[in-house]
Amino acid sequence: MKKHFETEAIRKQTERSQFNEHSTPLYLTSSFIFDDAEDMRTSFAEEKEKNLYSRFSNPNTSEFIDKIVAMEGAESGYAFATGMAAIFSTFGALLNSGDHIVSCRSVFGSTHTLFTKYLPKWNIETSYFNVNNPEASKETIETLIQPNTKILYAETPTNPAVDVLDLELLGEIAKKHNILLVVDNCFATPYLLNPIKYGADIVVHSATKLIDGQGRVLGGVAVGKKHLIREIYLFSRNTGPAMSPFNAWVLSKSLETLAVRVEKHCENALKVAEFLESQQKVNHVKYPFLKSHPQYKIAKKQMKLGGNIVAFEIAGGIDAGRNFLNNLKMCSLSANLGDTRTIVTHPAFTTHSKLSESDRLEVGITDGLVRISVGLEHIDDIINDLKNALNS
Repeated sequence: MKKHFETEAIRKQTERSQFNEHSTPLYLTSSFIFDDAEDMRTSFAEEKEKNLYSRFSNPNTSEFIDKIVAMEGAESGYAFATGMAAIFSTFGALLNSGDHIVSCRSVFGSTHTLFTKYLPKWNIETSYFNVNNPEASKETIETLIQPNTKILYAETPTNPAVDVLDLELLGEIAKKHNILLVVDNCFATPYLLNPIKYGADIVVHSATKLIDGQGRVLGGVAVGKKHLIREIYLFSRNTGPAMSPFNAWVLSKSLETLAVRVEKHCENALKVAEFLESQQKVNHVKYPFLKSHPQYKIAKKQMKLGGNIVAFEIAGGIDAGRNFLNNLKMCSLSANLGDTRTIVTHPAFTTHSKLSESDRLEVGITDGLVRISVGLEHIDDIINDLKNALNS
């Protein structure tokens, strides 16, 4: 019988050892032994399922992967050292020289660098569609698809502008043109959104963010159709971006509290967004579950809650943004997000500073844009810190 999300997150565990431990132990081992020569041969020939080497698989990484697979409704998965390792390995495994990607323009800065600096070295090009353009309809996206297009790529909500893409629409396009839909689901987590329901073939996460939730370890994961994950596994088995057993153990335990943490994150984030909308020094606020969000109806259709990221534009541009950050007393200034602690960043001179001004503006990163990863502190303390910084 299928269990609920929270139950799967807590009760799905690797097989207990002879010690009958209640909590999964940490398997800090680089390799595994075999009973005899035949056991070794059949294991390496993949005639049986067995751990060989922790770059390939490990009980801790397997438990973590199994949980994400169940949460996302996927068939299989593989865990990586970081979220970017998951993204790069997915492209590395599924693309060939001469292939083409169609992507939403608003993507994480490192993903944009991958598209513009590294993939072109292998003759892989990317075309962008703008999610903020009212003409970014099905027909507009379809005009970008070429005979050599292999992947349709999207983040939702996007980083850092918190735009929401219609996954049902993207799923229809991918199916019609027989291309793969790959979705970065990092901001939403499997608790708020399951892209596979809308036609995604592969879903990737930076587990460093809300999945860990406490700013402790790095990690990434890709889940999806079994035959595609097989290709990603073989690529990763040979190139070595595997997640460490320790990080997998930490992240698997983190998943046990994902639902309750994300619920509170979302509750706090909505209150922060509503507060910021009332402030004179704020030009506009973007949060998926604010009615003023351009894609509010899409967010309500496909997300359980609005997530923990709020973006807003402070009047006064870069100088006002710097002053705002410098006057925060409690909130952290950090490159991470999805932490128990509220984190504030100014994308124009940090995470997306390597983009040209025109590229930044194209995806809604104005000089005054501020991104807040709303944490789990008491909401009054979060709002008071933001209010004092705005008024200073």
